[in-house]
Amino acid sequence: MIEQKLVSETSDWQIEMTRIATKHHVIVCWVAIILNPLWFVIDYYTMLNQWENFLIIRLAVALFTFIAVFFRDKIKISTEALIFIPVFGIAIQNAYMWSFMDVPMFQKHAFAYIALFIGVGMLALWKPIWSILVLVLTLLANIFFLKMFSNLSFQEILINGGLLVATVALFSAVLIQSRYSLTKKEILARLKLIESNKILELQKNIIEEKNKDITDSINYAKKIQEAILPSFALKQKLFPEAFILFLPRDIVSGDFYWYSEKNGKKIIAAVDCTGHGVPGAFMSMIANVFLNQIVNEKGLTKPSDILNQLRELIIEALKQTGTSGENQDGMDISLLSIDNESGLAEYAGANNPLWIIRNETQDANSSPSVIEIKGNKQPIGIYSGPATPFTNHEIKLNTGDFLYLFTDGFADQIGGPLEKKYKHKNFKELVISVNQNTAIEQESIFSKTTKEWKGALDQTDDILVIGIKI
Repeated sequence: MIEQKLVSETSDWQIEMTRIATKHHVIVCWVAIILNPLWFVIDYYTMLNQWENFLIIRLAVALFTFIAVFFRDKIKISTEALIFIPVFGIAIQNAYMWSFMDVPMFQKHAFAYIALFIGVGMLALWKPIWSILVLVLTLLANIFFLKMFSNLSFQEILINGGLLVATVALFSAVLIQSRYSLTKKEILARLKLIESNKILELQKNIIEEKNKDITDSINYAKKIQEAILPSFALKQKLFPEAFILFLPRDIVSGDFYWYSEKNGKKIIAAVDCTGHGVPGAFMSMIANVFLNQIVNEKGLTKPSDILNQLRELIIEALKQTGTSGENQDGMDISLLSIDNESGLAEYAGANNPLWIIRNETQDANSSPSVIEIKGNKQPIGIYSGPATPFTNHEIKLNTGDFLYLFTDGFADQIGGPLEKKYKHKNFKELVISVNQNTAIEQESIFSKTTKEWKGALDQTDDILVIGIKI
């Protein structure tokens, strides 16, 4: 597998290098085809006795180059050979022309040679072997033609342009090699980036598919969680003038509400399980099952007894022993029992309180009194402190009292101009300010308030607020 990958990477960069090189080499070829024959005009005015021979050589170079370019696909000529034909052809042409020139003309024609090698250095993309081949063959051609036709000495040739041309030719070979290496590195980096992007795209698609599967599963879990919550019809029967603001932070919730009726008692609870989302939802389902078992099957209606029994079941279910380092999952809860006939209420809580807003007088301008009954400072489940029996509170309710059970999500919501918690103080003031409204109006006000408070921020925790009018 690794060998196949290496072969693939090598093939990919070579294909890209060939594509880039072919583009540059074709440009060089067309320059040679068009411009090289036109330079015979200069030959005509400078080397009148040789201009016809020079023109034939120029046309021959242009013709061979044209054939190579035009039929390169049919004759399957390589991109290196494609540019080698005009470069070597012009080098032979220049060597032949040099051999017929005197010193002044030799010096002027040296610039033509220099221009050839500079142009090749700027546009050629080939391996070092091709540069070496051009240099060696050009040197041999110059030696051959100069010996055959030139009257200039070796010293005159070097001083009047030969050494300069040789230096530029060597520099051109180094330039070609540098450009070749840099282009190769750039291609490899680009191909790696493309491959990385493909891998990232593949991983992104896998993650999106997994997220969709997870989200679908959680949405299905939401349906299950909603199915085990008590029905709206039962709520209307037991607490017709009540509202339940239930805003899960995620799709499923660790907060949940529970209510039932047993032995003439209407029992309702606001429960905040450890965590939120899927872990919290698992805890909420366990707690819901246990509450149904304790109240509906065993017939317990006294809030403190219900919480004591619930704690035992949670500890047993989660296999909590109280040893250091084990999980301390559990829940906070406010649980209220209302006697249908006497109007007497009983309350017990784990960390969470019960608020009763009571209007003592009929004066609309008078402030209502707030009765806060605190729960025990311990959760349902194992915790670091000593576990004591939950306290049972009895309350004589008056007609018009508004009772509030809630979790900490509303008060803990981050928001506002300073991005701080809403806090229990502000929450209590809001409760007092709206308690004269109907249950439906209060639910709308609470929902609007928390949405406006958090603004563009994410919801911090599950939110549950229950209001009951007596």
